[in-house]
Amino acid sequence: MGYSQFLNMIPEALLVLALILVFFADFCLMKSERKTALLSKLTVMLLICNMVMMTTVAPAEAFGGMYVATKAANVMKIILSLGTLIVVIMAQPWLENEAKKYAGEFYLLVFSTLLGMFIMTSSGNFLMFFLGLETASVPMACLVAFDKYKKNSAEGAAKYILTATFSSGVMLYGLSFVYGSVGTLYFDDVAQRIGFFAQYKSQLPMLIMGLVFFFSGLGFKLSLVPFHFWTADTYQGAPTAVTGYLSVVSKGAAAFALMAIFVKAFGPLTEYWEYLLYIVIVLSITIANLFAIRQSELKRFMAFSSISQAGYIMLAVIGASQTGMAALMYYVLVYVVANMAVFTVISTVEQNNGGTTMMSSYDGLYQTNPKLAFLMTLALFSLAGIPPFAGMFSKFFVFMAAAQQGSFWAYFVVFIALVNTVVSLYYYLLIVKAMYIKQTDTPLPSFHADGSSRIALVICTTGIVLFGICSYIYDWLFAASATF
Repeated sequence: MGYSQFLNMIPEALLVLALILVFFADFCLMKSERKTALLSKLTVMLLICNMVMMTTVAPAEAFGGMYVATKAANVMKIILSLGTLIVVIMAQPWLENEAKKYAGEFYLLVFSTLLGMFIMTSSGNFLMFFLGLETASVPMACLVAFDKYKKNSAEGAAKYILTATFSSGVMLYGLSFVYGSVGTLYFDDVAQRIGFFAQYKSQLPMLIMGLVFFFSGLGFKLSLVPFHFWTADTYQGAPTAVTGYLSVVSKGAAAFALMAIFVKAFGPLTEYWEYLLYIVIVLSITIANLFAIRQSELKRFMAFSSISQAGYIMLAVIGASQTGMAALMYYVLVYVVANMAVFTVISTVEQNNGGTTMMSSYDGLYQTNPKLAFLMTLALFSLAGIPPFAGMFSKFFVFMAAAQQGSFWAYFVVFIALVNTVVSLYYYLLIVKAMYIKQTDTPLPSFHADGSSRIALVICTTGIVLFGICSYIYDWLFAASATF
């Protein structure tokens, strides 16, 4: 086994190269007045090149199966790169105004986090997966604390890193049970040996305990109830661009990895983890929706929205099939553009409203900024699943994937999710009501969004409209999901 193994890790190698280039560019541009703009353009170019290269990368393995890049994993990496690209574009105004000296560090942390997520999605071994998870989590904590002199940012980062540390410990404890039961950490070997031990029932209690602890640790990354307590404070304290990154890219990578591991490693224990998912899905969607209604701060509102959306994503995992994986990737793709459109509007308003993100700031927004209010409405309608936007189709596909499981409880969970869709429509419409109907004596003044925010909104709005009517996108994802 030589260094040539790294040639099979093309997406990760490209990210490492991007890290090196950004590091040296940051050093060379240290005294330049246009440092932030130049670094932003370099980062965008590197991400686009990475996405283009990944369309040509063939499935590959490395290090004896610890790294397995399937076609589905490569497609998921393209989706994650797209989300990161939008975050980088929308973050430029904030970096220019508030963190100009630290733009290089921001881009380095973003690339480091994305590298960890790439490793997570292509892991074929629990050890490789855990290394990828920590590579993604530690830089993310630094991003959350980027506004370190703000009280909310420091508090959010502290809660994130403490909860991440605890959840990692719980996950490792569960993996020790798995290894103690079957004697291996390779996904395929774990499934094979679980199938062998299942006939004797001797190792099942320890295996099930390991499965529960592993899911608890990963449930933190997905903000699933009851592992969600950090989410609202972290989302509120983090810079808005980081909040968007945390809500879509991090969640997408964790959801893909969870489904792949459940199917590959814990497939013989499906009858156990299915019921675990049923409970968590119902709790996540219902509790998050009820708490979202009570929020008056928009980033906390979006935090509970993301918890609910994570519950919907988990519906695809119930199917544990090609259809389920295609539905999951399509949901994440649509969620990326819709959620990032909302956060781009939040960031734009925040930059022009003294840094506040209270929902009351949006009262009468349509009177002074009709275009921004309209784009915000499109994104919220997509998140709520209103036709003909892409969000409606993404919800339909995850419902279909869950219903194909065929059991009474699967149908019951889908029914609860459908009922909660009506509840989510109500609280998304609260923002629309504020923008179009509520009157205020002091509405936001009319302002023009900067060029970067406009580009991000164009990308997101195009995705919201086109992803729902271009059927070949789902066909492409379905074909890629044949092996995951």
